[in-house]
Amino acid sequence: MSTVKYSGELRTEAVHLKSGKEIVTDAPVDNNGKGEAFSPTDLVSTALVSCMMTIMGIEARKENIELAGLSAEVTKLMKADPRRIGKIRIEFQWESPQGTEEQIEKLKQAALTCPVALSLDPALTQEVNFNF
Repeated sequence: MSTVKYSGELRTEAVHLKSGKEIVTDAPVDNNGKGEAFSPTDLVSTALVSCMMTIMGIEARKENIELAGLSAEVTKLMKADPRRIGKIRIEFQWESPQGTEEQIEKLKQAALTCPVALSLDPALTQEVNFNF
């Protein structure tokens, strides 16, 4: 699936084996890093939104709905002792929602039950707002 190497200065480089695409992580400024790239916890939060959108896309295909214009802003809130993600807040926006109310509800439910959402510890609060 991937290889990851530590490149020094609290930075890692991950390579997706099939595509060769690379992700660089950097420790955040508030945790001794430079904050010049996604932190590992940023990737967890971003992965949650990406997974939600992917699963919504699968459901949208079944319903013949186009998700063009769908976007989201994600905010990660950290906790201390031990340092961890305490809350992930997601604000979905959809410029031109398509489908019936029932279809829109199916899309929302698909997002909330994506594999990443179901894999995260229940103690981590997932606050998801669908602004459409």
